[in-house]
Amino acid sequence: MVEVDAVVPFAPVADAPADSPHRVRIIDGTLACLARHGTAKTTVDDIARQSGVSRATVYRAFPGGRDEILGAVVDTEAARLFSALGVCLGTAGDLAEALVGGIVEASVRLRDHAALHFLAEHEPGIILGHLAFADSDRLLATASRFTAPFLARWMPPSEAERVAEWAARIVLTYAISPSDRIDPCDPAQAARLVTTFMLPGIDALQSAGTGPIDISPYRRGHTAPTGPGPISAS
Repeated sequence: MVEVDAVVPFAPVADAPADSPHRVRIIDGTLACLARHGTAKTTVDDIARQSGVSRATVYRAFPGGRDEILGAVVDTEAARLFSALGVCLGTAGDLAEALVGGIVEASVRLRDHAALHFLAEHEPGIILGHLAFADSDRLLATASRFTAPFLARWMPPSEAERVAEWAARIVLTYAISPSDRIDPCDPAQAARLVTTFMLPGIDALQSAGTGPIDISPYRRGHTAPTGPGPISAS
């Protein structure tokens, strides 16, 4: 059975031939195996078969074997998530749009990730333990460092880091413990969450003297989108 540390989010991956033409195919094949069998029952032979390559080809691309492949899967999926977030955040026209778009994009990707779903259900110690406890600070710090420069268009960099971490905490909280009151995958509900709770809190930062923060159009009387039922933070 794979050691838990081998699949910690954002764990470093051992040096390997990054120019191997089969790496992406093997990584995607591994994801398909994880979605069906999890880490405990996924072997290199399974990965090779699913990827349509030989066992020798797998080891040429990943000399460290299965644990190195799992580490590469984590890093690749993180890069894919951040790439999508970068597009979303980079095209936002204001802070509210950036927060809503980022929360929805990340939440939908986590919700629709078949391998994560299988692991959370059948091997929760590998996923939930790290997201909720041991490595959550490192995960949040990584997400915040990536997101903060996009938010710094509307606020001082120090506050952008705090707001980015807050948004990351929101995404992780609802991913780990879904609520029947708020679905962050739904743009309208995410917008209500942002305008009802986040933007007033961000506005209070400026009142406390942290420096100019642009939360227009919220400050120009923007109201939260309407939707079914009341919204609360739980």
